[in-house]
Amino acid sequence: MSIRTHRMRFPLSQDDARTLRAGDQVILDGEIVVTAGLPTHQRLLRALDGAEPLPFELHGGCLFHIGSYSQEATDGSFDVLYINPTTSTRFNPYMPALIRRLGLHAVGGKGGLDAASVDAMREVGCVYLSFLGGGCTLLSQALRGVLEVGWPDMLTHYRVVRLKVEGLGPATVAIDAHGSSSYAEAMNQAGTNMPQILSELDARRRRDAL
Repeated sequence: MSIRTHRMRFPLSQDDARTLRAGDQVILDGEIVVTAGLPTHQRLLRALDGAEPLPFELHGGCLFHIGSYSQEATDGSFDVLYINPTTSTRFNPYMPALIRRLGLHAVGGKGGLDAASVDAMREVGCVYLSFLGGGCTLLSQALRGVLEVGWPDMLTHYRVVRLKVEGLGPATVAIDAHGSSSYAEAMNQAGTNMPQILSELDARRRRDAL
């Protein structure tokens, strides 16, 4: 089966998210929101509960687990020197609530999300995009500007940053808005193949012992 590649404008709409299927590739243009902080996810949920305002409008957008180094200039503006994806599974406890309460239509990073997050994604119409791990140099070439930096009191990688990008990716749709997950499929396939693999290894050990 051939891989479908889409060049899409972000923030992604629910309708566009539902057109994508697991295994598709996406090249991103437009605006994305990134952060790499566990404390940031906790703070976002507290903000949704009314503890403080959100750093900026996040409803109906995207939230990518991508670290960024933002440097403040003398005029108070920010420059992001690079971006790099981080592991999403660290954020499993927070993502179902954030996906539902913010109405996110795209999340991502590397490593995927758990079944509870997949359920939330199916409800809201949200995809998980897997970015190239260790692809800092390639991904950073797509940066076109810093639009907003939220919570600058936090460590630079923990800040919530809205970026303008052009030609970011390609990223793989690893979990689609219909509940199909490349990660779950790989795990199921590994489980199916495991008995045969173990049997072959045991037979090889027996031969080597003779």
